[in-house]
Amino acid sequence: MQSLLRPVARQLSRPRPRYPFKIPATIYAQRLYTMGHTVPPLKDSSLFIEKAFVNGEFVTAQSGETFEVHDPASGKLIGTCPEFTAADTEKAIQAAKEALPEFRRTLGRERARMLRRWYQLMVDNAEDLATLITWENGKPLADAKGEVTYAANFFEWFSEEAPRVYGDTIPSSVAGNRVMTIKEPVGVCGLITPWNFPAAMITRKVAPALAAGCTVVVKSPGETPFTANALAELARRAGIPKGVVNIVTASKNVAEVGEAITTHEDVRKVSFTGSTNVGRLLMKQAASTIKKVSWELGGNAPFIVFDDVDDLDAAVAGAIASKFRSSGQTCVCANRIYVQRGVYDEFAARFVEKVKEFKLGAGFTEGITHGPVIHSRAVDKVHSHVQDAASKGAAVAVGGNKAPHLGANFYEPTVLTGMTRDMQLASEETFGPVAGLFPFDTEKEVVELANAAEVGLAGYFFSGNIRRIFRVAEALEVGMVGVNTGLISDVASPFGGVKQSGFGREGSKYGIDEFLTIKTVTFGGMNDPLQS
Repeated sequence: MQSLLRPVARQLSRPRPRYPFKIPATIYAQRLYTMGHTVPPLKDSSLFIEKAFVNGEFVTAQSGETFEVHDPASGKLIGTCPEFTAADTEKAIQAAKEALPEFRRTLGRERARMLRRWYQLMVDNAEDLATLITWENGKPLADAKGEVTYAANFFEWFSEEAPRVYGDTIPSSVAGNRVMTIKEPVGVCGLITPWNFPAAMITRKVAPALAAGCTVVVKSPGETPFTANALAELARRAGIPKGVVNIVTASKNVAEVGEAITTHEDVRKVSFTGSTNVGRLLMKQAASTIKKVSWELGGNAPFIVFDDVDDLDAAVAGAIASKFRSSGQTCVCANRIYVQRGVYDEFAARFVEKVKEFKLGAGFTEGITHGPVIHSRAVDKVHSHVQDAASKGAAVAVGGNKAPHLGANFYEPTVLTGMTRDMQLASEETFGPVAGLFPFDTEKEVVELANAAEVGLAGYFFSGNIRRIFRVAEALEVGMVGVNTGLISDVASPFGGVKQSGFGREGSKYGIDEFLTIKTVTFGGMNDPLQS
């Protein structure tokens, strides 16, 4: 074993700006070696935490049981985290409940300063956070760095919203009455987050909750718990009071933990990002105690290119960015790309050439543009969509195969042409690196195709006709529209969908409202005459 560890040990022995490891270098080297490829060590190894976070302390499960977390690029073990049960989760909820009375009374400015300190700590530790994201999620390091910036910005944004929670004075229709409203924190919030953005999906929920004066119990993803734990440690350093932020971890018991959060009478609000099917189940559970809820669910986004587009290369770039970001594993990824026949062949040719430039591999490898999908089940789903389309007449222009020489979770970036509406990809979200190009003839036809989905999260289109831009933007049944752009995520922009993509909005000035309730105060007997 000593001889096997020497290459990594040599790497660790190179001069570095900071090396404050709190575990022996040989143990850390062994962890790195199990990955099967070079991984830069953390500057601050104390951010790698194999526990959950309850009431300001990192803890294990009562049972002592743990689950394993594997690097999706190599399949090798990264570490373990506690396998929480409903009983463990109830302790976290109790901690949040006990912290609520004092925290909700803090001034908005106080909460703003806490969030600002947390933001700054994320910025200061951005390199380590990006390393953790790439390690457990698989996305290329450059993408992970971008996610850290995006995630931190939610703390900055909502630090500025915290002092600006305003009520109203309302003219009364009853003589002598005066009416005013105040906004109050909803209470303890259960936040259930996905693995595809291990940092940003947490901060987008936690930041407005804390800004509003709520306390939270976060269920981190079983695939990517270590980024969440690092954020918890930074929250502790930022001076977030004990019990205000709690992180629970589970993999095998995820359904049990989810039910504990959605049905507990002390949890007043649940926010969930994930699949539509799981959202349906959680909504039924939350109905048992009539909770305030917000769901951000499945996508299946249409991306439309009209033949009056001003710049076809820009449309190609927009479609590439929308479709292949994070290897197609985002809820707002273009899933169905509709191209008008007048530009279809040229668009397809340029699009394929761009995809051929991609470099597939492990996220820490220099020059890599796309990493693995999250697990083998995702590979199988992607491949089944490709095979289905090919069996029904689609042509595989590039890719179309698994890439086992790189690892079990790799799939070639793929472009399918000649797509038709009877193929699975037309109605099911692929959530992987496959782009299907559908030809269409008329504006009316493509809007009907785009809207022929049970979900409605995001939609995109490229056109140079201002009248068409307004017509189509208003006709698409989605919560967010990208016009002449393939990237729409912005902390200042409200994020959310319609139909079975859920309800509620995250980010923007509207995001904090999801964690507030409106209280009306009516004063009677206010029509007395002036006293002399």
